[in-house]
Amino acid sequence: MKTAVIPQVRVDPGLRAQLEAVLGPDETLSEFVEASVRRAVEVRQAQTDFLARGQVAWENFQRTGEAVPAARVLGKLQARLDARRKQLGP
Repeated sequence: MKTAVIPQVRVDPGLRAQLEAVLGPDETLSEFVEASVRRAVEVRQAQTDFLARGQVAWENFQRTGEAVPAARVLGKLQARLDARRKQLGP
């Protein structure tokens, strides 16, 4: 598969110095930028998916008038949190 190039980004020399200061051993600036862009894309995709699910839920509520009570949602979230804390240990 052919690779593509991300356009150059001009930054303040201070930011460039900060970036270079946090590079890992044997990590290149290009690797850092690629990893950062990948994470940013994943976050944007997660945000888009979250908003889409919210829109579907809102449309469903408007159509049916039925919703899950907040107490039940919070209870499920608390149960997941408790289970994860138990899994991770003290």
